[in-house]
Amino acid sequence: MKEELIVSGRMNDMIDPHLHIWHWQISLYLFLGGMAAGILAIAALYFIRGREKDYRTAVRITPFLAPLLLILGLLALFIDLRHKLFFWQLYTNIKLQSPMSWGAWTLMVITPVSFIWCALHIRELFPRWDWKFKFLISLEKFFNRYKLTLAWVMLIYAIILGIYTGILLSAFNARPLWNTSILGPLFLASGLSAGAAATLLISKDKKEIRQFARIDLVLLGIELFLIIHMFMGFLASTQVQIDAAELFLGGSYTMTFWVFVVFMGMFLPAILEIMELGKYKIPVLVPAVLVLFGSLMLRFVIVNAGQVSRWLY
Repeated sequence: MKEELIVSGRMNDMIDPHLHIWHWQISLYLFLGGMAAGILAIAALYFIRGREKDYRTAVRITPFLAPLLLILGLLALFIDLRHKLFFWQLYTNIKLQSPMSWGAWTLMVITPVSFIWCALHIRELFPRWDWKFKFLISLEKFFNRYKLTLAWVMLIYAIILGIYTGILLSAFNARPLWNTSILGPLFLASGLSAGAAATLLISKDKKEIRQFARIDLVLLGIELFLIIHMFMGFLASTQVQIDAAELFLGGSYTMTFWVFVVFMGMFLPAILEIMELGKYKIPVLVPAVLVLFGSLMLRFVIVNAGQVSRWLY
């Protein structure tokens, strides 16, 4: 952990609880990484299940967003580093007990895998696409031959990435709000929901849109369940964790969290999706954008509120 703090330049921030240790870049990185993880996990899962033809957008087209999201997320993370020239030190060894090491190596795998997956489906966007070099043609044939294996690798690492975005915070024991095992599953569910929303925005197939509206409804329900469970755990724990929960239950983050995250990001899009499934004409754009907004706000609120919560001295 010490080496990681030196790389990030946050050693003094960790010592002084009154300083903010995260900037907006971290919240953005957690959102973009989670959304990319959700997109890739859904694509891999439906390919493994043999539903590629039924959900063509989710498997072949939406994943084109993932490399861009990962690059932008890594750029935001890089901007946040104080000692930018030392980021390579995270790749000089593997520490199984370190969330940052897990994250660094997971990104090292999932990023090229996402590019390979897009390359295998590039003709979906450019029908006349043709590789100019023989070695690229050979690589395409190779990965198509082992596409199922590639999908399993992508699914596993996408799930790890989605959970990691929450574990990265929960590993900081000095912040009571973050010190909960719920953040990993919560951020994974939120990332999957954002991935489903991305497919809703892109797809033109009515059957696919209805299917992903159902999926998103389930994921939103899971998110709400995990949030309630998280608060119940805090309120049944130590005083500092009760204080952390009270930030959202009458404290300074109450309005922001319940209005922007829960109501606008969960309840409202869920109601609109239920109406859409009930044959009402609801523009798909509205609930999908609200889900993405709620997913982004969840990271911003949790990251910022976590800086306020601290142990008593």
